[in-house]
Amino acid sequence: MALGFENEIEIIEVMEGYLINSRPPEEVRNKVDINYKIVGQSIIVFEIRPVWNNPSKKMESNVAKATFTKTVNKWKIYWFKSDMKWHIYKPNEKVNNLKEFVKIIEEDKHCCFWG
Repeated sequence: MALGFENEIEIIEVMEGYLINSRPPEEVRNKVDINYKIVGQSIIVFEIRPVWNNPSKKMESNVAKATFTKTVNKWKIYWFKSDMKWHIYKPNEKVNNLKEFVKIIEEDKHCCFWG
């Protein structure tokens, strides 16, 4: 099931604002950058870097995920662990809106998202 129209407006406002404030300077974005994508009910924040042995190719590394749960009207937060699986972010499993999600991944108090 795709996100509803009201969620799409929130996603655009919050996530585009996040990118404006958090992306690295334009002159280094060919070496490291961040972006997000919508996959079903989830928003995935990921890092983009050149492949180490073939810099002409880019690779995406997952950082954080927020999944909307309509029944409780909340976003569940996940982090991508070294075992290559999504894990619920135990310090703060759910938030009411994407602004709270963005604040949590920016602060990264437990070094789960950015290391």
